[in-house]
Amino acid sequence: MEELAREGINLLNKPNSLALGRSSLSPFGAVFILLKSALGAGLLNFPWAFSRAGGIRSAIAVEMVSLIFLISGLVILGYCSSISNQSTYQGVVKEICGPALGRLCEICFVFNVFMISIAFLVVVEDQLSKLCDSMANNVTTSGGLGSAQSWYTDHRLGLSAVCLLVILPLSVPEELGFQKYISILGTFAATYLTIMVVVKFYLMKDSVFIPEHRSSSVSSWAAMFRVIPTICFGFQCHEASVAIYSSMQNRKLSHWILISVLSMVTCLLIYSITGMYGYLTFGTEVAADILMSYPNNEVLIIIGRLLFGISIITIYPIILHLGRSVIQELWAKHRPQNVVITAVYERRLRVMLTTSWVLVTMGVALFVPDISEVINLIGGISAFFIFIFPGLCLVCAMQTEPVSPRVRSCLISWGSVTILCGVFIFGQSTATATMELIERLV
Repeated sequence: MEELAREGINLLNKPNSLALGRSSLSPFGAVFILLKSALGAGLLNFPWAFSRAGGIRSAIAVEMVSLIFLISGLVILGYCSSISNQSTYQGVVKEICGPALGRLCEICFVFNVFMISIAFLVVVEDQLSKLCDSMANNVTTSGGLGSAQSWYTDHRLGLSAVCLLVILPLSVPEELGFQKYISILGTFAATYLTIMVVVKFYLMKDSVFIPEHRSSSVSSWAAMFRVIPTICFGFQCHEASVAIYSSMQNRKLSHWILISVLSMVTCLLIYSITGMYGYLTFGTEVAADILMSYPNNEVLIIIGRLLFGISIITIYPIILHLGRSVIQELWAKHRPQNVVITAVYERRLRVMLTTSWVLVTMGVALFVPDISEVINLIGGISAFFIFIFPGLCLVCAMQTEPVSPRVRSCLISWGSVTILCGVFIFGQSTATATMELIERLV
């Protein structure tokens, strides 16, 4: 497991350094790293998404349909990586679809990881809020100074301290070697959360609290589509899939299809169990972050909050590193001719980009009410990586690949359907996020 974790960090941090044919990732390692890439903060939002979709049956139906496109996107990216001889997502899009779409992919990639960074900090702030409430209650109960000393229980101050004193120093280095020691923590936190939600459901079901549950039939299709941004955010591992595929021992397409199916079905089970039991526990009153719905002082919940908080704090530098690498690469290509990139210049640029990234994402996170506000936007941008870019790659690849006319026609049609679905999801998610923002401002 330690070797798999180290390989996963190398893949997710430095995909450009992985040449095709040099790595030898095992099938189990590929499944593990895909799961590690997908399982994360989105898990906290699934019970709320089940509620918003109108119930368990509706939400799972949308998940099952989405699963077809999720697996299809992974398979297309693996295929396009093999024919383009590229080991990064951006490289595949640029090689298959042309420089213009490659540049659009880079811009979307940076914006996507930027929004994911905000979502991570919102989750950290949520956990700090509950932990600070517990601390304040303990101080009051024990006869402490109470509100006169309560400044240290302000979760905004806590988030600022975590960002400036922990996340920023961890994010500045060019190499993220510390990750090899705690890289399995994210997967463990997700597994713990799923088990905890199930256990808490059975512990709480005999209590006097009886949550309100909606009917399994929804009043409109729009209600079902509300769960799609959460699915896109939760299952998002496509950006890392190209690097994972190009580092496998066996790159046969049938082998990659099996790995993609196993990874996505496992994710589906974990997300569905968490969403279902979280929704059954709290009904329509479930919070956008499931951990916010539980009491403050229970040991199981406090452990879950600490695990998720620490996991996200350690994953944040990886996300920042991925975005910063693309920005640095773009800057190197388009810098003024009289600017020479020395070691000192690179270090200053890295520190400036890292500091700006942390400060801006922290500033936005402090004013975001809950994670659902960010997920609607991230879900829309994720549609580019899960639907639109894979669909474009498939359509463009079929213009030159030596396949029969019948196969070419079928694959171009499927690619076109994927693109249209992605455009619809992007428009729907962005419009929903915009309208909800306007409603809050008004």
